[in-house]
Amino acid sequence: MQETIVVQAIAQQSELEPIERASRDELQALQLERLKWTLRHAYDNVPHYRCAFDAAGVHPDDLRELSDLARFPTTSKTDLRDNYPFGLFAVPRDQVVRVHASSGTTGKPTVVGYTAKDIDTWAHVTARSIRAAGGRKGDTLHNAFGYGLFTGGLGIHYGAERLGCMVVPMSGGQTEKQVQLIRDFEPSIILVTPSYMLNLIDEMTRQGMDPANTSLKIGIFGAEPWSQGLRSEIETRAGIQALDIYGLSEIMGPGVACECIETKDGPTIWEDHFYPEIIDPLTGEVLPEGSTGELVFTSLTKEAMPMIRYRTRDLTSLLPPSARSMRRLAKITGRSDDMLIIRGVNVFPSQIEELILAIPRLSGQYQLCVSREGHMDSLAVAVEARAEICATLSDGDRAGLSRELQQRVKTIVGVSTQVRVLDSGELPTTATGKAKRVLDLRPATA
Repeated sequence: MQETIVVQAIAQQSELEPIERASRDELQALQLERLKWTLRHAYDNVPHYRCAFDAAGVHPDDLRELSDLARFPTTSKTDLRDNYPFGLFAVPRDQVVRVHASSGTTGKPTVVGYTAKDIDTWAHVTARSIRAAGGRKGDTLHNAFGYGLFTGGLGIHYGAERLGCMVVPMSGGQTEKQVQLIRDFEPSIILVTPSYMLNLIDEMTRQGMDPANTSLKIGIFGAEPWSQGLRSEIETRAGIQALDIYGLSEIMGPGVACECIETKDGPTIWEDHFYPEIIDPLTGEVLPEGSTGELVFTSLTKEAMPMIRYRTRDLTSLLPPSARSMRRLAKITGRSDDMLIIRGVNVFPSQIEELILAIPRLSGQYQLCVSREGHMDSLAVAVEARAEICATLSDGDRAGLSRELQQRVKTIVGVSTQVRVLDSGELPTTATGKAKRVLDLRPATA
């Protein structure tokens, strides 16, 4: 069945939008035209950008080729919070038809706004994303991303309807009901965080269902980093194709990039709307093509709230085009702002995740807790056992699994850990379905 989906996707390549097949020269000419408009729009209408450009000694007219963008200042989440709530809007309030916002757990929420044209653009790139992942008109799509201020639910909803799918607007939570609706409504596509998909798989098992024998054929996962090991885990247990969708509310929401089902080789960035760069996270210098660094995006068509060189904090690299004419994102290895330094060793959650998934009796649900004992940092790992073995797992089995993971982390990553093996479902998730992967309990001054 999976092979059939891929063959069908390849056969329908002729239905792609012209820009998805454009030459590099054609694409870059469009990018330059749109980038000039964006810089001028931001400079003329947003006091923050006017001050930032002036302080850096640059003007929109200084952009003559794409590489000139490196001369312009970057934008950070702090800038959004400093201009809370509507200070970065580039149009009058009566032209903004919707706002979304972050949860604000680390400070003021970051607020983003959309004009009616922005909403239309967003629906378009999200529909393009779902289609690239194998979705088609007439498919039933189970949307388990959270609705509300979080961009995931509504972003996917509008795009799926634009494509012509029948949408089940389930949102997050209510795991038992999620499984019931998957069984009763028989969707072929699901969109959800990868960590919550594991919860759904475990719940199916608890209800006596075979997760690999449902109506689902395609899973499109995003909103949190996930490893190749977790992809294999989901595909094997659920019997589906698992694809990666990328987005962030500051740039638009879900649909900034998405994997193509024919290649599954990293999310294709819709470069006609979002211009990517990779910079050194310490110096801010633009790195050569193929280098790993921090991903930076500039919006090319946003009216309400243009973003100029927004620092995503995601660590990745740009890959050449494959299934489409646009560049791809390599797997995100971590974030420049949540990389853990444990006794001088750089540790990314994705490293630990890969080691966990290499142990068959452990699931992909885990949480890292960093604390400080005296002058030394300490790393603890809490990980859930697979749902199907929890009832028969003895204390001795848990101790053995703990030792095995401790040894793997020490050998591969180079740090000592304390490991606890929990039952399935013990670790918390957020209201949007994202797993809280890292708890840093060290003093703020540490």
